[in-house]
Amino acid sequence: MWNGAFFPRRFRALAVAAGLVWCSAALHAQSIVMSSTTSTEQSGLFSHLLPAFKKASGIDVKVVALGTGQALDMARRGDADVVFVHDQAAEEKFVADGFGLKRLPVMYNDFVLIGPKADPAATKGRDIVAALAKLASANAAFVSRGDKSGTHAAELRFWKMAHLDAARGAGYRECGCGMGPALNIAASQGAYVLADRGTWLNFKNRADLAILVEGDQRLFNQYGVMVVNPARHPHVKQTEAQKFVDWVTSAAGQVSIAEYKIGGEQLFFPNAPK
Repeated sequence: MWNGAFFPRRFRALAVAAGLVWCSAALHAQSIVMSSTTSTEQSGLFSHLLPAFKKASGIDVKVVALGTGQALDMARRGDADVVFVHDQAAEEKFVADGFGLKRLPVMYNDFVLIGPKADPAATKGRDIVAALAKLASANAAFVSRGDKSGTHAAELRFWKMAHLDAARGAGYRECGCGMGPALNIAASQGAYVLADRGTWLNFKNRADLAILVEGDQRLFNQYGVMVVNPARHPHVKQTEAQKFVDWVTSAAGQVSIAEYKIGGEQLFFPNAPK
């Protein structure tokens, strides 16, 4: 027999149960958006690092990989909760302008000059400034990222040191692209390119390219991390973003960074303050 009172009571009980399950799932499905560089993404570091952070915190990190300049612009617009990039001068300005909270160093690696193994411009050695001068003099093919990334900013500093700001040779080309595509172009054209070592080690399409210049102290490449300032953008998930910053600079996060290797070679070296 149909009981008219039974269905509403049962329906209400199911609705309450479903609501509790939804609330529980919502609490556990925390996530933040991180604007970062193509080097941290294309080197494979985040595929190693972020699952470890999620296991420790329950927080998903959605990465938008751009050049450092674009990553900082994204954060300035309030479209990210945390920033993980590698152009210290730009990072410090980002904080000074009130867009980010405290900047912390996280890790470092280095830049390398990549080029044809035959090295027609005779750049091989340790001096990046002397190498660029030779490239300009030889009008050698050089692929610049041209994307306001940390790598692009470093490259421009080196050209300035060589007093070749506006005279980089007829072979100089800007691709306006990430590190992986820039390496692909260099491989297909037999050109020179400045790259971060991490992306190079993870790069599969090397063709006839090789590392030609490394070891110059000026090639040092520092990475920093910052929470986006909620005073600028109140919707920023400061608590969750700070958890990522705290973890990646903690002993556990630093060990995880150090453990990431390709072919037995460590790609990044942790150096967060103790």
